[in-house]
Amino acid sequence: MSRAFVKEGDGSLEPLPDLPISPHPNWVTPRGLADLQARLLARQEDLGLLRARPDRLDKLPEAAAERDIRYLEARLRSAIVIDPGTAAMDEVGFGLAVQVVDEDGREVRYEITGEDEADASKGWIAPQSPLARALIGAGVGDVVQWKRPAGVVALEILRIERP
Repeated sequence: MSRAFVKEGDGSLEPLPDLPISPHPNWVTPRGLADLQARLLARQEDLGLLRARPDRLDKLPEAAAERDIRYLEARLRSAIVIDPGTAAMDEVGFGLAVQVVDEDGREVRYEITGEDEADASKGWIAPQSPLARALIGAGVGDVVQWKRPAGVVALEILRIERP
């Protein structure tokens, strides 16, 4: 076989491309900041274990851990901590929880959190989401229009609270 198309090297792997960083301000709650710090520590520990393996032929897990560490470090550097304990309670804002009722009488609680903290299964939504944009600035008794791909839903604000 011709050696013209075989890449010779030292066995190292090119770094994986960085994960995309959001162009939006990186607002985080104190809980979100602690979560980012814990995730960074866990990935650093993972990388240490991966580098300590006796057989390191597969470098992809190490490259993935390094990429994740770069992402988490960037998110921590850009974090803008907003404490919901200091937020005014007269309107929905970042870090606050809001109880709403839809047109069918279903009540749901949402919490507006940082992008890295958002988790739909817990009702935690990022401030850039269409739902959060509809809710932010509304007060108790207001009805907001949530524009979804499936159609517009009217939500009435029942309660605003600190998580």
